[in-house]
Amino acid sequence: MSISSLPIVDLSLADDPDTAEQFRIALRDATHDVGFFYLVGHGVDPTLSTRVVDVAREFFALPDEEKRAIENVHSPHFRGYTRLGGELTGGRRDWREVIDIGPDRDPIIPVDAAAPWEILEGPNLWPASLPELKSVLTEWNTNLTDVAMRLLRQWALALGQQPDVFDAAFAENPSTLIKVVRYPADELESEGQGVGGHKDSGVLTLLFVEPGRGGLQVEHDGQWVDAHPVDGALIVNIGELLEYATSGYLKATVHRVVSPRDGNERLSIPFFFNPALSAQIPRLELPAELAAEAAGVTEDSGNAIHDTYGANALKSRLRAHPDVAAIHHPDLIFTGEQP
Repeated sequence: MSISSLPIVDLSLADDPDTAEQFRIALRDATHDVGFFYLVGHGVDPTLSTRVVDVAREFFALPDEEKRAIENVHSPHFRGYTRLGGELTGGRRDWREVIDIGPDRDPIIPVDAAAPWEILEGPNLWPASLPELKSVLTEWNTNLTDVAMRLLRQWALALGQQPDVFDAAFAENPSTLIKVVRYPADELESEGQGVGGHKDSGVLTLLFVEPGRGGLQVEHDGQWVDAHPVDGALIVNIGELLEYATSGYLKATVHRVVSPRDGNERLSIPFFFNPALSAQIPRLELPAELAAEAAGVTEDSGNAIHDTYGANALKSRLRAHPDVAAIHHPDLIFTGEQP
């Protein structure tokens, strides 16, 4: 069935016993049918959202030499700044500039060839002249982690599970990731691709987009549906690991961003909520009525879905940043091309 817009789900309903089941049904249906929805009633202070946009704009206004001083080619952990055209989706250049921020941790020297994803652990690269970026994004990470855990527990209940069924995977060293993204106004170099069509490789994504800036499109039944920002809402989508956990009952959906066509840049801040790199997401035994509608995990010889988050994450990073891989991990380049 075709749709013209994404469903809207109100998280505040989950706090009231009289409306909690209504919320869980809406949550389950949205991610079974579409894989994307607008989340309202999430409780994130709008002044914090404004601060995030303001500090993002300050970062992208820094001189090029300051941004390139923390370029991700200097990071074996795929952290830091990516210049325009420096990231690939589907083998084509994405026309956006980005800074990638994950948990600040000591690097790990991999000792197990079966767990090469340990290279993703490590410190961030922060701009020396903008300390506010670290403080604001740290606060953003804390707030959105709370929202994401509330959602995961509600999904568990909606799928006939104990509310803590996913908790163990996130108990130690969760692999959150914040991307602060600027899409410039459409230019000849962009070929219209802000970011190409893809599925997210983890568990779930919470996206904040500067009000009034469209461009995100979600694939549904072979059509692209525009996902314009809704005032006060986060845009939520599930990743490949929730599709895996539910044997395809929940749907990881292809989406893309079209370069802005109105002469204005677009700022967006996706927050990727993912477990520890070594964590394996449990394969759930769904109630019979839900299991009957589970289509199975997507079969794609060029993009296998793994149960271990680190395998999914490394697959995505190697493909998106072959220049970083060539500098720091040439032995893994071939691995990145495999399913």
